Amino acid sequence: MTLESLSNGFYGANAPRYAQVANDFIQSVYSNASHPGLTSDLDLMTWLKQLIPRGGNGLDTGCGAGARDVFYYWRDGYDIVGVDVMEENISVARKLHPVIANRVHVADLSGPLDYAGDSLDFVLCNAAIQHIDPETVIGVTLPEMARVLEMDGILQLMFKAGSGIKAVYDRDYDTKHTFQLYQPE
Repeated sequence: MTLESLSNGFYGANAPRYAQVANDFIQSVYSNASHPGLTSDLDLMTWLKQLIPRGGNGLDTGCGAGARDVFYYWRDGYDIVGVDVMEENISVARKLHPVIANRVHVADLSGPLDYAGDSLDFVLCNAAIQHIDPETVIGVTLPEMARVLEMDGILQLMFKAGSGIKAVYDRDYDTKHTFQLYQPE
Protein backbone atom coordinates (compact mmCIF):
# COMPACT_ATOMS: atom_id res chain seq x y z
CA MET A 1 0.00 0.00 0.00
CA THR A 2 1.12 3.55 -0.67
CA LEU A 3 1.39 6.27 1.95
CA GLU A 4 -1.49 8.13 0.29
CA SER A 5 -3.77 5.09 0.31
CA LEU A 6 -2.99 4.42 3.99
CA SER A 7 -3.74 8.05 4.88
CA ASN A 8 -6.88 8.18 2.76
CA GLY A 9 -8.09 4.95 4.35
CA PHE A 10 -7.50 6.35 7.84
CA TYR A 11 -9.30 9.65 7.18
CA GLY A 12 -12.06 7.99 5.18
CA ALA A 13 -12.81 5.75 8.15
CA ASN A 14 -12.29 8.39 10.85
CA ALA A 15 -13.43 11.76 9.43
CA PRO A 16 -16.15 12.47 12.05
CA ARG A 17 -13.86 11.47 14.93
CA TYR A 18 -10.98 13.48 13.44
CA ALA A 19 -13.21 16.56 13.35
CA GLN A 20 -14.06 16.07 17.03
CA VAL A 21 -10.41 15.58 18.03
CA ALA A 22 -9.35 18.68 16.08
CA ASN A 23 -12.22 20.95 17.12
CA ASP A 24 -11.84 20.00 20.77
CA PHE A 25 -8.04 20.55 20.54
CA ILE A 26 -7.52 17.03 21.93
CA GLN A 27 -4.18 16.47 20.14
CA SER A 28 -2.99 20.06 20.03
CA VAL A 29 -0.02 20.06 22.41
CA TYR A 30 3.40 19.94 20.72
CA SER A 31 6.50 18.06 21.72
CA ASN A 32 9.89 19.12 20.36
CA ALA A 33 8.48 22.21 18.63
CA SER A 34 10.88 24.21 16.47
CA HIS A 35 10.02 27.37 18.43
CA PRO A 36 10.03 27.27 22.25
CA GLY A 37 7.05 29.64 22.55
CA LEU A 38 4.81 27.47 20.42
CA THR A 39 3.52 24.63 22.54
CA SER A 40 0.04 24.11 21.09
CA ASP A 41 -2.25 24.79 18.14
CA LEU A 42 -3.76 27.74 20.02
CA ASP A 43 -0.31 29.29 20.58
CA LEU A 44 0.43 28.95 16.88
CA MET A 45 -2.87 30.55 15.83
CA THR A 46 -2.37 33.45 18.24
CA TRP A 47 1.17 34.05 17.01
CA LEU A 48 0.18 33.92 13.32
CA LYS A 49 -2.73 36.29 13.83
CA GLN A 50 -0.22 38.83 15.15
CA LEU A 51 1.73 38.52 11.88
CA ILE A 52 -1.19 38.51 9.44
CA PRO A 53 -3.36 41.62 9.17
CA ARG A 54 -7.03 41.03 9.92
CA GLY A 55 -8.81 40.60 6.60
CA GLY A 56 -5.77 38.93 5.05
CA ASN A 57 -6.54 36.28 2.49
CA GLY A 58 -5.28 32.78 3.04
CA LEU A 59 -5.51 29.13 2.17
CA ASP A 60 -5.51 26.16 4.56
CA THR A 61 -4.00 23.30 2.58
CA GLY A 62 -5.12 19.96 3.97
CA CYS A 63 -7.75 21.59 6.19
CA GLY A 64 -8.98 18.22 7.42
CA ALA A 65 -12.35 17.06 8.65
CA GLY A 66 -14.09 19.92 10.35
CA ALA A 67 -11.78 22.58 8.84
CA ARG A 68 -11.19 23.89 12.36
CA ASP A 69 -8.58 26.48 11.40
CA VAL A 70 -10.64 27.78 8.46
CA PHE A 71 -13.54 28.33 10.84
CA TYR A 72 -11.45 30.08 13.53
CA TYR A 73 -9.57 32.34 11.12
CA TRP A 74 -12.78 33.21 9.24
CA ARG A 75 -14.59 33.92 12.51
CA ASP A 76 -11.77 36.30 13.46
CA GLY A 77 -12.05 38.30 10.22
CA TYR A 78 -9.68 36.56 7.82
CA ASP A 79 -10.63 35.79 4.21
CA ILE A 80 -9.61 32.13 4.25
CA VAL A 81 -10.45 29.06 2.17
CA GLY A 82 -9.64 25.45 2.96
CA VAL A 83 -8.88 22.51 0.72
CA ASP A 84 -8.52 18.82 1.47
CA VAL A 85 -8.06 15.77 -0.74
CA MET A 86 -10.76 13.77 1.09
CA GLU A 87 -14.40 14.39 0.17
CA GLU A 88 -15.36 12.91 3.57
CA ASN A 89 -13.34 15.62 5.36
CA ILE A 90 -14.97 18.41 3.37
CA SER A 91 -18.43 16.94 3.95
CA VAL A 92 -17.85 16.79 7.71
CA ALA A 93 -16.50 20.36 7.70
CA ARG A 94 -19.61 21.63 5.90
CA LYS A 95 -21.91 19.87 8.39
CA LEU A 96 -19.95 20.99 11.47
CA HIS A 97 -19.52 24.62 10.34
CA PRO A 98 -22.27 25.46 7.80
CA VAL A 99 -21.23 29.14 7.81
CA ILE A 100 -18.01 28.20 5.99
CA ALA A 101 -19.53 25.56 3.69
CA ASN A 102 -18.69 27.64 0.61
CA ARG A 103 -15.10 28.13 1.85
CA VAL A 104 -14.02 24.46 1.90
CA HIS A 105 -13.34 22.40 -1.22
CA VAL A 106 -11.81 19.17 -2.41
CA ALA A 107 -8.32 19.65 -3.90
CA ASP A 108 -5.24 17.46 -4.21
CA LEU A 109 -1.93 18.92 -3.03
CA SER A 110 -0.03 16.67 -5.44
CA GLY A 111 -1.01 18.96 -8.32
CA PRO A 112 -1.26 22.67 -9.10
CA LEU A 113 -3.26 24.86 -6.73
CA ASP A 114 -6.17 26.68 -8.35
CA TYR A 115 -4.93 30.13 -7.27
CA ALA A 116 -3.08 32.87 -9.11
CA GLY A 117 0.57 33.41 -8.32
CA ASP A 118 1.41 35.98 -5.64
CA SER A 119 -2.25 36.13 -4.57
CA LEU A 120 -2.35 35.02 -0.93
CA ASP A 121 -1.18 36.66 2.28
CA PHE A 122 -0.77 33.33 4.06
CA VAL A 123 -0.88 29.59 3.52
CA LEU A 124 -1.40 27.12 6.35
CA CYS A 125 -0.24 23.54 6.01
CA ASN A 126 -0.81 21.74 9.29
CA ALA A 127 0.40 18.15 9.16
CA ALA A 128 -0.71 17.63 5.55
CA ILE A 129 2.65 16.96 3.88
CA GLN A 130 3.20 13.99 6.18
CA HIS A 131 0.61 12.15 4.06
CA ILE A 132 2.35 12.88 0.74
CA ASP A 133 5.47 11.22 -0.67
CA PRO A 134 8.64 13.34 -0.47
CA GLU A 135 9.16 13.61 -4.23
CA THR A 136 5.73 15.19 -4.66
CA VAL A 137 6.17 17.47 -1.64
CA ILE A 138 9.52 18.76 -2.91
CA GLY A 139 8.61 18.80 -6.61
CA VAL A 140 5.02 20.05 -6.51
CA THR A 141 3.40 20.77 -3.14
CA LEU A 142 5.91 23.20 -1.61
CA PRO A 143 6.64 25.03 -4.90
CA GLU A 144 2.89 25.51 -5.42
CA MET A 145 2.46 26.94 -1.93
CA ALA A 146 5.35 29.32 -2.56
CA ARG A 147 3.95 30.28 -5.98
CA VAL A 148 0.56 31.40 -4.63
CA LEU A 149 2.04 33.42 -1.74
CA GLU A 150 2.64 37.14 -2.12
CA MET A 151 6.27 38.22 -1.86
CA ASP A 152 5.98 38.92 1.90
CA GLY A 153 3.44 36.14 2.49
CA ILE A 154 3.59 33.69 5.38
CA LEU A 155 3.81 29.93 4.98
CA GLN A 156 3.03 28.03 8.15
CA LEU A 157 4.31 24.50 7.61
CA MET A 158 3.87 21.87 10.31
CA PHE A 159 4.97 18.24 10.06
CA LYS A 160 6.29 15.34 12.09
CA ALA A 161 10.10 15.45 12.19
CA GLY A 162 12.32 12.49 11.47
CA SER A 163 13.06 10.32 8.48
CA GLY A 164 11.23 7.55 6.70
CA ILE A 165 7.67 6.35 7.16
CA LYS A 166 6.36 5.57 10.62
CA ALA A 167 3.15 3.91 11.77
CA VAL A 168 2.09 4.78 15.32
CA TYR A 169 -0.81 3.64 17.43
CA ASP A 170 -3.23 6.50 18.04
CA ARG A 171 -5.38 5.98 21.13
CA ASP A 172 -7.92 8.59 20.04
CA TYR A 173 -8.82 6.39 17.06
CA ASP A 174 -7.84 2.96 18.42
CA THR A 175 -5.81 2.22 15.30
CA LYS A 176 -2.42 2.81 13.72
CA HIS A 177 -1.80 6.01 11.78
CA THR A 178 0.97 6.15 9.17
CA PHE A 179 3.10 9.25 8.49
CA GLN A 180 5.95 10.35 6.26
CA LEU A 181 8.53 12.05 8.45
CA TYR A 182 10.49 15.07 7.21
CA GLN A 183 13.62 16.94 8.23
CA PRO A 184 13.22 20.70 8.77
CA GLU A 185 15.56 21.37 5.87
